[in-house]
Amino acid sequence: MTLAEQLLEAFKAKGWMLATAESCTGGMIAVALTDIAGSSAVVERGFVTYTNEAKIEMLGVRKTTLDAHGAVSEETAAEMATGALTRSHAHVAVSVTGIAGPGGSEFKPEGRVCFGLAGNDGSVSTQTIEFGAIGRAKVREATTAHALHLLIDAVHTP
Repeated sequence: MTLAEQLLEAFKAKGWMLATAESCTGGMIAVALTDIAGSSAVVERGFVTYTNEAKIEMLGVRKTTLDAHGAVSEETAAEMATGALTRSHAHVAVSVTGIAGPGGSEFKPEGRVCFGLAGNDGSVSTQTIEFGAIGRAKVREATTAHALHLLIDAVHTP
């Protein structure tokens, strides 16, 4: 059973729905889930917010957050996840924002991805993973897998 299938099964068992807010993955998390028949019982919606304007308009990320911390930050990831949750009927929302590459800077290197997870119980958690300069495709794949793991952990946490 794939990671996505495990996630869908766990969410179905709880009767939960999820939403995604994706930047650097461009919808890959939602695709990983919706490639599986029956995913509509779990995937409520997905947001692809590649630009700062999209993050502001679609998810309610504050311009002041983006100005102070940048798009690739835990602060932005938290607001993305919270925005996806409040703009959906989901129980849990996951967000990703990062630098898939090529490129980056000494302050925000290639392979840095910030994750957000928001629950309808009011919980919000964030984390940053440094995948390194492993190439654009591999950063995006690793980000997708890590987001699926976060969602599985969320459904199994009391």
